[in-house]
Amino acid sequence: MHARIYNRLYAKRKGLKNNMPLKDGKSTLDAGFLGSCGDYDSAEVIMVGVPMDMTCSFRPGARFGPQRIRQVSAGLEEYSIYIDGDLRESGFCDCGDLDLPYGDLKGCLEKIGEAAREIAVDGKFPLFVGGEHLISVPVVKSLYEKYGEELIVIQLDAHADLRESYLGLAESHASAVRRIMDFIPGRNIFQLGIRSGTKDEFEFAKNNTNLYMFEVLKPLEKIAGHIGQKPVYVTLDIDVLDPSFANGTGTPEPGGVDSKELLKAVCRLGGFNLVGFDLVEVSPPYDASDRTALIAAKIIREVVIMKGKKTQKGKKTYDFKIGSNESRRFLNHLKNVLSYKQDAASCNK
Repeated sequence: MHARIYNRLYAKRKGLKNNMPLKDGKSTLDAGFLGSCGDYDSAEVIMVGVPMDMTCSFRPGARFGPQRIRQVSAGLEEYSIYIDGDLRESGFCDCGDLDLPYGDLKGCLEKIGEAAREIAVDGKFPLFVGGEHLISVPVVKSLYEKYGEELIVIQLDAHADLRESYLGLAESHASAVRRIMDFIPGRNIFQLGIRSGTKDEFEFAKNNTNLYMFEVLKPLEKIAGHIGQKPVYVTLDIDVLDPSFANGTGTPEPGGVDSKELLKAVCRLGGFNLVGFDLVEVSPPYDASDRTALIAAKIIREVVIMKGKKTQKGKKTYDFKIGSNESRRFLNHLKNVLSYKQDAASCNK
């Protein structure tokens, strides 16, 4: 489905005139992500799809990621056992896909930046879904304009993405983090799960960024105290997962983490001062099973619940400080949930 057609569905949901006979929407299924309230003004979390894969160098198709992730989200529960929260109690709006000027890379990046800047100025939490990894650059830049050099970027990825240029392009999905370093100091960038790159990239990272290879959960625990309550932006490339868990991506890289470790890491992000998040490089054409889109949708659900402040009086949120009582209660709950399987197994012996 083309992005323009998809956005017409959103126009229909918002009550705009159209030639559809079922104007009340009661006989049709919601086209947005599971649990979206569809109201930008009242929402705390704003999800935006970015169907762009213009610089994908190996296997294109990530432009279809946002729509497929929305579609498979219908297979999830609104409730998350991982963090004991529910999408239905979260202020969350899926605004649909950006209508991008395909073929105009500069124009696409400008439009992404404009959308991210609007969300940041409105004081809402931006959640961007790609699309290729280059989309992260204008989103991070919009938040840098708001938070300055306090902003921390955590990258969960298989690839370092630190090339100065790739295939003659300075603006490439293979140079996304290097372009972020054009305005954010390398000491503020933490790269987790990295297992692929050129020798020059690893040498550059050794002297300029904070790079942790192969794993994501242990490094995340290690850096938590160092980062404290500084504003944190997280960019998650789905290829941080081993291809056995997420083969639907443009540049799969064997030797990655499993989905259990990644979900633990995502839940652990609840203890950070998250100010933005993106998930990129889901490429549905290469995964007939949809397991890549499904894990992506599940990750998005956890982030939305963590950051979607409740609209009902008395409801708790997950926006807390590291070391606080609420943080400790959350982490204890998470520990209990993740050990449930082992406890159940011992009871069945």
